[in-house]
Amino acid sequence: MSVGHIFVILIPIFFVIILGFLGGHFKIFNSASSKGLNTLVTKFALPAHLFIGITTTSKQTLIEKWPFFMTMFLGIIGFYVVMLLVMRLVFKMDLNKASIFSLNSTQPSFAFMGIPVLGSLFGAAEVAIPIAITGVVVNALLDPIATIVSSVGKKTQANSEKEGHKEGLLKLTVHSILHGLREPLACVPLLGVVLTLLGFQAPQLLQDSLDQIGDITSGAALFAIGVTIGLNRIKFSGSAIGISLLKVVALPILTFALALAFGLSSNDVTMAVLLVSFPGSAVAAMIATRFETLEVETASSFVLSAVLSLISLPILISILL
Repeated sequence: MSVGHIFVILIPIFFVIILGFLGGHFKIFNSASSKGLNTLVTKFALPAHLFIGITTTSKQTLIEKWPFFMTMFLGIIGFYVVMLLVMRLVFKMDLNKASIFSLNSTQPSFAFMGIPVLGSLFGAAEVAIPIAITGVVVNALLDPIATIVSSVGKKTQANSEKEGHKEGLLKLTVHSILHGLREPLACVPLLGVVLTLLGFQAPQLLQDSLDQIGDITSGAALFAIGVTIGLNRIKFSGSAIGISLLKVVALPILTFALALAFGLSSNDVTMAVLLVSFPGSAVAAMIATRFETLEVETASSFVLSAVLSLISLPILISILL
């Protein structure tokens, strides 16, 4: 694929992001309305789009995506674990800070950029299952794991009593996993997978109904990214730069190696690498705010990784396609 063709695909995408940025920068949107946009995309539009994409796919095609799931699982969860150990053992961060740093170095904004970017390259129908798989790995596994680890770090810092700590950790673990599974980006695709494996195929009326909300995903998601960037200020700290570089450089390299090891098709290799190459996730930055840890750094890394993706995405697409 020529460089010119790549930019023809990406320019409209970043144009919508810039519109959102202007809306946030000039305070047309505030943090509350930005949250509303994010909720619309992550809890309604994208889950509806993914459900139809999965339940209009054959059972055999879904089964054949098992290697893709393993690639994303080992790439995303594996990278988080490796970074957590490095931050703890090498850089001597406390457990909570190490978890937040590792989460933001790992979690991509696949929910916002997956459909517009990959859909432009492969078609919306082809990318529904890969995006759904990524959603299950991130929302049902990565976020609960990071939440549990950060909470354990907080408890350790507070010098909780041993018995109370054990009871609290068990309750926290169950709560975090259930919370992750309650997220529409985790449970709706998972329901679609189960139904498809049981032989269910979405009837045309259901497709038409869910498409009414699902079809707004691309534009609303890109605009929401822009608003979030516009509302945040950039701080060029070592942590922010480190998170950004790990996100757009190191994780894609690991995922590429895993995709080759599992023998994925060329299209699946491209989709797997691009899905983890998107800018850092606003959700991960929100988790940092929840734990009052690296808040400025993670918000800044979200913006920096978005800027870096202007360079990295065209390069990756030209190499992989």
